[in-house]
Amino acid sequence: MIDDKKISEKELMRIGVSLPDNLLTKFDNIIEERGYSSRSEGIRDAIRSYINHYEWMNDIKGRRIGTISLVYDHTKRGLSNMMAEIQHEHSDIIKTSIHIHLDHDNCLEVIVLDGDGRDIKSLAEKIISLNGVKFSKLTTVPSTEKL
Repeated sequence: MIDDKKISEKELMRIGVSLPDNLLTKFDNIIEERGYSSRSEGIRDAIRSYINHYEWMNDIKGRRIGTISLVYDHTKRGLSNMMAEIQHEHSDIIKTSIHIHLDHDNCLEVIVLDGDGRDIKSLAEKIISLNGVKFSKLTTVPSTEKL
């Protein structure tokens, strides 16, 4: 895990980030609720979390069981077809999926997986990166043989 809390002020780098107003407003509300001293501190914490998640994803090895949960905009042109194509490419590790219509535009899908961790990670990254996927979460555990 990253421990950059000890970084001195001299080591800090300034960056500029452009964000949609609604995203920044939500972020500001969260950092206020969580008691961050500044927006920068909240951004540093979010980046640490993102890096830790990436490192965890890189450690998914061996036989795993898991799920990919996602919410996506099914009205996004070509998204449903692309998701179906990707899932067909990985039909060897997909055991089942549940599809729920949340409202006119949004769907929830939960994909249940059993297979090699690297294949599961590959599938998750392909789906998560699609334009129109609003939320995604990969969860895995070792196969029952290791539990």
